[in-house]
Amino acid sequence: MRLNFSINDRLGVGAKLEFVRVENFDSSFRVTLAPNRNVNFTKTIKAAPSMPVSQPYWLQKPMEEGHFNVSNQQLIGQPDIEPSFKALFDLTIAGQEFFFEKIVKYKYVDQVRGEQNQPVTVVPRALVYTNPELVLLKKTENEKKSFAIQIVANTNIDYKKEQVYAEIGTKHVVSLKDSSGRVAKNATQQFQVSVDPKSIDDIEKVIPSVRFDSSALNYMALATVKYEHIPFINYFYTDWVKLVPINLKIYNKRIGYIVGAGDKIPEALEEMGYDVTLLTEKELARNNLQQYDAIITGVRAFNTNDWMNKYYDKLMKYVENGGNYIVQYSQANNIRGKMGPYNFSVVNKRITDENAKVTFLKPEHPVLNFPNKITQDDFKDWVQERSIYHADRLDSNFQTILRMNDPGEQPDDGALVIAKYGKGYFTYTSLVFFRQLPSGVPGAYRLLANIIALNRKKEL
Repeated sequence: MRLNFSINDRLGVGAKLEFVRVENFDSSFRVTLAPNRNVNFTKTIKAAPSMPVSQPYWLQKPMEEGHFNVSNQQLIGQPDIEPSFKALFDLTIAGQEFFFEKIVKYKYVDQVRGEQNQPVTVVPRALVYTNPELVLLKKTENEKKSFAIQIVANTNIDYKKEQVYAEIGTKHVVSLKDSSGRVAKNATQQFQVSVDPKSIDDIEKVIPSVRFDSSALNYMALATVKYEHIPFINYFYTDWVKLVPINLKIYNKRIGYIVGAGDKIPEALEEMGYDVTLLTEKELARNNLQQYDAIITGVRAFNTNDWMNKYYDKLMKYVENGGNYIVQYSQANNIRGKMGPYNFSVVNKRITDENAKVTFLKPEHPVLNFPNKITQDDFKDWVQERSIYHADRLDSNFQTILRMNDPGEQPDDGALVIAKYGKGYFTYTSLVFFRQLPSGVPGAYRLLANIIALNRKKEL
């Protein structure tokens, strides 16, 4: 890393620069500074091999449930990360020695925002990423599923032996490469890992890693939080893959997904085996909706899209002609358009206990029976909450399916409501599929597959 130094005695007080020290650079100057004239010099330094990566203090230890684990209590409340490098300047002024400490920053000029200063980050030799982050292993299928491990070099690496690993739980480690070669700085290597569904019995995490020769094991990925009004925050994490064995059947194939505030449900739907088309206003205006076996709105779609009401009649015609329209929750205070064929209200009711008891109000209803038989086991291991922004004041055409309540609260039936309209179905659900699917909760996948199958158009 090349460092540029600049020292200036602006007031001409006869300051004398004694030495400058930063990391493994320590230089003695013992020179009197001329009034208001820069003393500039450049030095290239290397981070010591033992130097830790620049991890924010609240992420240096594994997080406990509900809170970060910070051993040094004096750091709590500090808004920024500990700087990776500090420069120490020793100056003598009027016979008195002074020490000044400056944080080493990356300085550059943005064409729009002008001069910028950002933190300097110490990174490992290589970063390790995976894709996708979750793999469903259907127990009824024999075909192997795969995921990718991606290695990104942060420096030129010449090696006699590169070893890439995929550690699957505590069961075994898959070794993907063992050979010599070279990987250039910023270059990417990619490896495919295949998994036999019948070899995984329980949910497992796969931890990817790479080792070059006898160097330290590299297993970290890098992410950046960027906002214009604060310094960037870089942090490291393990980009592990979750393998989820599941008894899952799906019925219907083509899904239109109306994008809302942003969620990972389209990726989860594709992992389930559906063909997903993202629908913006342009697609809703142009496309023949009857080509879709089901249309699903993303979370808060009726809050973020002011054009939803414009296509209400077209969506209702789609349902009437045999379609399946599934609306996920929107916040109650800013709904921009009518949602369903019959009246109901969205209210600020939720079930915050992810383990809350679930009662089946209509156990014979198709949504609890086809193509997957839903049981109490499907509501185990949910994360963070059950539901948010329930349906209320329902028209008599709606059927309520589930009853839940938080401890000490009254039961509520508005988390999943379904109405037949013409030849098709309309569903409003406040169940937090957007949390459960990325977390790999099997029961959430099975229940969503049943909601998608309500109009039974195409069996797979």
